[in-house]
Amino acid sequence: MLSSRGIKKAELPKTPWRYAPPHTYNKQSNPAGLISFGMAEHIPMRAEIAKYINNKVTFTEDSVGYGSSSSAPNRLPNAVAVHLNNILQPRSPVDPDTVIVASGITAIGSMLGFTLAEPGDGILVSRPVYGRFELDYGVEADVQIVYADTDPEEAFTPAVVEKYEAALQRAEDEGTTIRAVLIVNPHNPVGRCYPAETLKAILRFCNRHSLHLISDEVYASCVFDSGDPSAVPFTSVLSIATPELIDPDLVHLLYGFSKDFAAGGLHLGFLITQNTALRQACKAILRLHNASTASITIGTTILEDQEFITQFTQRARQSLASTYRLATTTFDHEGVNYVKGGNAGFFIYVDLSPYLPYPGRPVREREFALAQRFLDAGVFLHPGEEHGVEAGGLGLCLRMRRRF
Repeated sequence: MLSSRGIKKAELPKTPWRYAPPHTYNKQSNPAGLISFGMAEHIPMRAEIAKYINNKVTFTEDSVGYGSSSSAPNRLPNAVAVHLNNILQPRSPVDPDTVIVASGITAIGSMLGFTLAEPGDGILVSRPVYGRFELDYGVEADVQIVYADTDPEEAFTPAVVEKYEAALQRAEDEGTTIRAVLIVNPHNPVGRCYPAETLKAILRFCNRHSLHLISDEVYASCVFDSGDPSAVPFTSVLSIATPELIDPDLVHLLYGFSKDFAAGGLHLGFLITQNTALRQACKAILRLHNASTASITIGTTILEDQEFITQFTQRARQSLASTYRLATTTFDHEGVNYVKGGNAGFFIYVDLSPYLPYPGRPVREREFALAQRFLDAGVFLHPGEEHGVEAGGLGLCLRMRRRF
């Protein structure tokens, strides 16, 4: 027999298209395998980061112990602070004391849901957005994601605040307390960066309603030259957040190794917050989400080698730019619509609505049917239901995984 919570969670894997099947295609060893675009990884850079780890990281007894006698757990927050000060250009330098190290951003999302909200409370997110936030903040903390539906253009303008206001009011009318706003910058799945003016408007909105702002900046260095002069450069929320715009205790930044370093398997993520009470609460439950000492050893070595990071980031951006231009050139040639202005992350937000089968049926049913046709043909793409608005014109989200 399961608890009521266990019974509820056991139903989650049954949600259609919720979990992505693994990528099994290999040109040489498994040409009939599945090409899966369901995992946001920069596959071409994995070999390089693995080579660096093999050649440069020295493991000691402390690397497989609890870590209490090792210097790496103390060195890592310092290295994180140096790295983030380099790439985020914060108004006030990141202090190592404000860094919480955990087993990835997914774990930090769960910790934030637990510490910032009560069960049943909501976190406000504009949509389209990364659909797995519902799991990150909901599986353990039972916090719900409340959507402010926007189109991909509107979401990056100050006008998004009007949609936040409407969603906040609607949630309150329905008895749901909103505790925070969550943004992804650079954005998943649209592949754009937020303009500074939009970030300022969001900060003012959060301050006005005493809402926490969670800024997921895990793609901070995955910004590239897409060839589009109108593409917006990356601006970190820490580079513009001032006490005049928002109470510093309300701003929390997420960062990790999964995207910028093509190393999601390290399960190494960081929460940066000036909120002392939040840090103390997170430390109390960190025993459930601690990063391994082996990962800490690897992460410390990498982040203390800024020369390697500079070279690695340059090559990663070249790879992303090449892949993006190849994909968008193909879409342009074939007449496939997609959201323009992308210059970050591993995403192209594709409009496949003209290809939806079974006219007259509900949109979601048609999206699922098209996704199934792709899957039957050996390609997995997430249906738009987890990213887009309920009425949804944007059918599927393509995640740039590799060049074939």
